[in-house]
Amino acid sequence: MKISVICPCLNEEKYIENILSHFVKSLPYEKELFIVDGGSTDLTIEIVKKWTLRYSNIFLLNNHHKFVPFALNKAIPLCKGNYIVRIDAHTEYAEDYYEKIIEVFEKVDADIVGGPMRPVGETYLQKAIAYATSSIFGIGDSKFHNLTYEGYTDSVYLGAWKKSLFDYIGFFDENLKRNQDDEFHYRAKSYGKKIYLSPKIVSYYYPRKSLKGLFKQYFEYGLYKPLVLKKVPSEWKIRHFIPSLFVIYLISTPLCFIYPIWIFPFALYSMLTLLYSFKSKKSLPIKLLLLLVFPTIHISYGLGFIIGLKKIWKK
Repeated sequence: MKISVICPCLNEEKYIENILSHFVKSLPYEKELFIVDGGSTDLTIEIVKKWTLRYSNIFLLNNHHKFVPFALNKAIPLCKGNYIVRIDAHTEYAEDYYEKIIEVFEKVDADIVGGPMRPVGETYLQKAIAYATSSIFGIGDSKFHNLTYEGYTDSVYLGAWKKSLFDYIGFFDENLKRNQDDEFHYRAKSYGKKIYLSPKIVSYYYPRKSLKGLFKQYFEYGLYKPLVLKKVPSEWKIRHFIPSLFVIYLISTPLCFIYPIWIFPFALYSMLTLLYSFKSKKSLPIKLLLLLVFPTIHISYGLGFIIGLKKIWKK
């Protein structure tokens, strides 16, 4: 068997049927799917059970620990495929998604492959978040946000892994509620393993539907990032610190009343926010929302990163 697919989920009754239908219809037909449920209270489990009765290659597992790394670690030992693919219920996948993963594995020398994150949206806010998280001003120069880049990289969206990789470097870190994929990919790279990004592996990710949800998401990304980087020090980069320095600066803005020149960084940031918001070819409502989305991403990530740094210093 070429492919084993793992989908961690929790209360996904609106999306899980799409995942199941796509899996059944897409090639190759000889593959298996593990839905690992974190304790859903909606109809998710009932829906999946109906599909398991119809298809012998769909399995439902219970993840009483709830979080993603536990789900992945529970399913991986059960996988029979040469390649293990992680998918997400809130993402849509091209018809040839699994075929392209196999094709890339067989064409390049890589232990991990995947495509870029292609954020899309239904609402104005989702579209604004999608644009912001694809721009260098929003999230830095990470390659897996680049829709045209093809080549070796530090990480990929979701990811597909050679099964043999887990025997060599271990499983996912269950201490990480977020960023467990980053840590695993960085760890693999530190062992000399290769990660390949291909835009031919196509999926579409739907961002959060509210600024509150976006803030929580990026706060948690920032919170767990220092722990990831402590485990793999070779991956420290300047872009990880910039949002935190911005948050520290914002806290110090009362100094503007003593030193008027202290307002300059805020003025510069405001100008860049305006520039990157209005240079987009998006509609006016999206441009206006970007004025809120960019600071939400930067402040939440920066604040989380500062708290995360304090935590690892105490250990």
